[in-house]
Amino acid sequence: MSQIRVLFLCTGNSARSIIAEALLRSMGGPDFDAYSAGTQPRGINPFTKQVLEQAGQDSPDLRSKSMDEYIDQSFDYVITVCDNAAEECPIFPGEPRRIHWSFTDPAAVEGADAVKLAAFQATWREMRRRIETFMPVARRACARP
Repeated sequence: MSQIRVLFLCTGNSARSIIAEALLRSMGGPDFDAYSAGTQPRGINPFTKQVLEQAGQDSPDLRSKSMDEYIDQSFDYVITVCDNAAEECPIFPGEPRRIHWSFTDPAAVEGADAVKLAAFQATWREMRRRIETFMPVARRACARP
């Protein structure tokens, strides 16, 4: 089986899609080739970096990217992780399966740093559960003889 290519899209590519990319890279092993991008990239949120470091999943090559970098590439899955990105998602070559996971933006949480960090940790946990469910389904769906 060749690698399953997955692109996670969000508006800012600062939290949710970056977390999803890092998780799938870590959990998916050689079966998956994970990327993330934003419709309007804003740079990686410092709390995103902190949560990934705490989980041992920080990757120095993670960066906030525009979906324009990937517009001509083929993917098996394009997964939007926020409602705005779902509405703005372009058509990618190769007819990838499109999935939408609606996650609340942890960067929108206001309050003390501890409250903000807790929101990012909750997003990481929820995203991890979703990816754990997604991986075996994607492996079966993309099994090639």
